[in-house]
Amino acid sequence: MSQEAFIYSFVARGTTILAEYTEFTGNFPAIAAQCLQKLTSSNNKFTYNCDHHTFNFLVEDGYVYCVVAKDSVGKQISIAFLERMKVDFKKRYGGGKADTAMAKSLNKEFGPVLKEHKKYIIEHAEEIEKLLKVKAQVSEVKSIMLENIDKIKDGL
Repeated sequence: MSQEAFIYSFVARGTTILAEYTEFTGNFPAIAAQCLQKLTSSNNKFTYNCDHHTFNFLVEDGYVYCVVAKDSVGKQISIAFLERMKVDFKKRYGGGKADTAMAKSLNKEFGPVLKEHKKYIIEHAEEIEKLLKVKAQVSEVKSIMLENIDKIKDGL
């Protein structure tokens, strides 16, 4: 996976972007900000496709984590990036500084961290994909076992 896989990322409180990171120029920050205005505040994951890019959002507890990726990057890899970003952000700022931070005021502190997460995910994409496949297989086996248990119960 190339360095261009992830184009732009940010963390926001509501619709206020607290920290962002990109190495590229383009209109993706503006598009991501427009998407941010339209998101619901309920905890969820959203993906929008635009111009051969995916805009991936993870909304949790009033905070929004976003990464813009090339279409070629699997959705699960983008979600893994967002989860990693969220855990780190909550560990650093949860219940404190982030609750009152001004727009883009965490750029200097957290921007380089976003860059490190991007680098990590790109370097470990194969391992992450294998792990995600194994998790999916385990989930499938579990649901088959639960179905079988239900059939046995119904047969008694």
